[in-house]
Amino acid sequence: MTATYRYDVEVLHLLVSPAHAYFGRAHEGAADVPTADAEQAELVAGKGIVGDRFFGKAAHMDAAVTLFAVEALEAIAAELGTAPLDPLLTRRNVVLRGVQLAPLLGQEFSLESRGDVVRLKAGRPANPCAWMDHMLAPGAHKAMRGRGGVRCQVLSNGILHRGPAVLISPVPLEPALAGEPTLLRPSRLP
Repeated sequence: MTATYRYDVEVLHLLVSPAHAYFGRAHEGAADVPTADAEQAELVAGKGIVGDRFFGKAAHMDAAVTLFAVEALEAIAAELGTAPLDPLLTRRNVVLRGVQLAPLLGQEFSLESRGDVVRLKAGRPANPCAWMDHMLAPGAHKAMRGRGGVRCQVLSNGILHRGPAVLISPVPLEPALAGEPTLLRPSRLP
């Protein structure tokens, strides 16, 4: 039997947006697209978040949902000497408090909220784009490297709710390190 670790977390924001605000818009500026900070979000296995821009897109099946630790954004604001930054401008789908995300890369894990359980697999880091310098603050793009969150595949149908939740991980995590940058390097083969 595999060990599991349980972490009390808080789902602060659930971003659902039907269109891209930054992607492919280098010269036009950010698009003004409707974005919902939903009370709950429906996730569908193999597809993502219902109503989101990545839902059912073949190129994004393994990375349809992005999780982000708000502590990373708070640390970035402190480093840059800015006022608190709006987590919705990062365009991450699930903004959490209380979890270190980088150790989840390559792992299957679950989020439980209000009795609903959603299984996810963290496939790759969510690298920031240059838009972060324009939308958050000058220097945010660089400061966000190594702590932009993780992109996940949805493994089970379910509902995520804003508010208290439990993250169930197969690996130990260090919640106190949630805001720290992580150098993510591919392992070297002998």
